[in-house]
Amino acid sequence: MSELAITALRFGLLALLWIFVFSVVTSQGRSLQIARPARLTRRKKKDEPVSSSNTDTPLPPTRALATKLVVTEGPLAGRTIQLGGQPLLIGRAQDAGLVLEDDYASGRHARLFPQGSRWFLEDLGSTNGTFVQGNQLTRTMAIDPGTPVRIGKTVMELKA
Repeated sequence: MSELAITALRFGLLALLWIFVFSVVTSQGRSLQIARPARLTRRKKKDEPVSSSNTDTPLPPTRALATKLVVTEGPLAGRTIQLGGQPLLIGRAQDAGLVLEDDYASGRHARLFPQGSRWFLEDLGSTNGTFVQGNQLTRTMAIDPGTPVRIGKTVMELKA
């Protein structure tokens, strides 16, 4: 092999290494951005007076945590899973709480978990995606009762 070919091969491998490093850094940046919680309340400024209307407003009613997951479409249609406030693993793996016999579902496809008075759904890096109201899930999302969730051929909803 000539000296020129070896040098070209070295530069090619170096470029490949930098592309790999850049893709890892970009992926981690996206993961950190997704995990950042949204700020829901406005911070008070130091000079802002406290108004009496803020202290007299009633607290919003607490909602009851949904207690079951009902499969509405697909091979398991009509099946009901009692949640009991515990996280639920969904996928083809036999250790999943809801085992889907579906070629479009991954082994550990998604996880449904409670936090406070709401249920949240996260895709666990599935190949074919998880869809909420027809939109692909790209980050952990709160799921309200009656909201359709589709994994492969299976559609399910939370019920109170």
